[in-house]
Amino acid sequence: MTNASVLRRVLAAAVVLGALAGCSSPRPPAPAAPPPQPASDLTSGDRTAVRDGGTVRWAVDEVPASLDVYRPTATPDTELIAHALLPSLFRPDDRARPTPDPDYLVGADATDRTVVYRLNPKAVWSDGKPLAAADFTAQWTGLRDSLPGYAAIESIAPGADPHQVKVTFKQPYAQWRALFSPLYPAVGLPVTGGPLALKSLDAKGGKASLVRNPQWWGDPVKVDGIDFLATPNRLDALDQGTVDVAALDGAVDSSLSALKRAETLPGLSLHRAAAPSFTQLTLNGARGPLAEPAVRRAVAACVDRRAVAEAALAPLGLPAVPLGNHLLMADQDGYQDDSGAIAATARNLHLDLTLLLPDGSATARRAADALVAQLAPDGITVHPQAVPGDGFVRDHLAGGDWDLALFSWPATAFPAADERPLYAKPRPDADGRPVAGQNFGGSGTDEIDHLFDQALAEPDPAAQAELLRQADVRIWQLGHSVPLYQRPELVAVRAGVAGAGAFGFAWPRWQDLGFLRR
Repeated sequence: MTNASVLRRVLAAAVVLGALAGCSSPRPPAPAAPPPQPASDLTSGDRTAVRDGGTVRWAVDEVPASLDVYRPTATPDTELIAHALLPSLFRPDDRARPTPDPDYLVGADATDRTVVYRLNPKAVWSDGKPLAAADFTAQWTGLRDSLPGYAAIESIAPGADPHQVKVTFKQPYAQWRALFSPLYPAVGLPVTGGPLALKSLDAKGGKASLVRNPQWWGDPVKVDGIDFLATPNRLDALDQGTVDVAALDGAVDSSLSALKRAETLPGLSLHRAAAPSFTQLTLNGARGPLAEPAVRRAVAACVDRRAVAEAALAPLGLPAVPLGNHLLMADQDGYQDDSGAIAATARNLHLDLTLLLPDGSATARRAADALVAQLAPDGITVHPQAVPGDGFVRDHLAGGDWDLALFSWPATAFPAADERPLYAKPRPDADGRPVAGQNFGGSGTDEIDHLFDQALAEPDPAAQAELLRQADVRIWQLGHSVPLYQRPELVAVRAGVAGAGAFGFAWPRWQDLGFLRR
């Protein structure tokens, strides 16, 4: 059967069965929802129980050659190290709520298009100079041509005193808390301004050494330093005692035996929490039968999200809670399951679709197998195609030669700004060809773009949440993609190390990290 005849059949069914919802295969009654993954899971021990001294060894994938988190090549490891060295005016808590960091920010006053930051007078760079408007101006000048948030700024000037900075936007910009976190010194690195200072950065040798910042004005740092070590085989390193903190998401994702081994390693605790990322199924609306919204909606509505989450997460000992929102994770304020916005109006599709997924991921493979099994009774034949993870986006996803794609996106505390490119309507280039950018599904509408723009300018949190809810509903109705589940974060921590674990959306409080008194 040709794609055209399939499309005619689906559209005809959509008209005839418009009052009937659901797919042809019966779904069993949904069991009671299990409790969600915790937002964070850290080792216990407050500052009073932590001794002074010692060096914590922290495993990373690789040590970056640059600590510029705004470079396109920046990785989560870049951000991890940079946040220990540089000021961040706002820190996310474990539910992604941006909170002023009093070590740097006394307060901020926002009115219409203007924000006045009141900096902590004690806050200084490692060269002894105070944080000032010049640092804000330098960062704005360097990023305004590449990042939308900084492009929204009209001007920056000193405030009423040397510790105030006045930032004026071209129009109301509700996501201003996302900016200047981290803040870089106008003179550039290696000058820093965090609780720790940079002793050495050796990307080739795989080691970054941080030590106490002698200029630090906040709560005293407990450790002598932190060594970030490039560690390809983290389970062996933990077993041999060469690292103290190691995220195991990658190792466990490759093999369930890795999880069993991690759980039995002596002298370690394994911490589990909801990660700030989610796995989803994107439908390619730029070609073939899925170019028709009715077909995408029909396919999306046939996906049993709970069954996919169960297949992916249950073997890891994690609750299989399906995700029902494209823009917010289940542990974020304002989260709402909007999946009810979509319902199948066509049955017995007889579609033949490819499914792109990253090779080497056991979790993705289990999710893919679940999708194949559950869509088959509805006439949807799915052919998984595992491709190398290194070139997944560049060589395969961006090329568009696929029907369905299973992959993960990072979640964010600022969805109005950060998630917009994922769902923005492709715009034509100079030759008239649509440019999808990060919207690999290729489908979008002016209405969705407008809702994002409204949310970006809306200062009232409740009103902004409602605009984002409306955008999420429209994304569901577009049949753009199906959010499946929030990914897990698994971190092994050596016994006696306090202030480490699975942080979720939050960042470590580096001055509290250390070794418990014996």
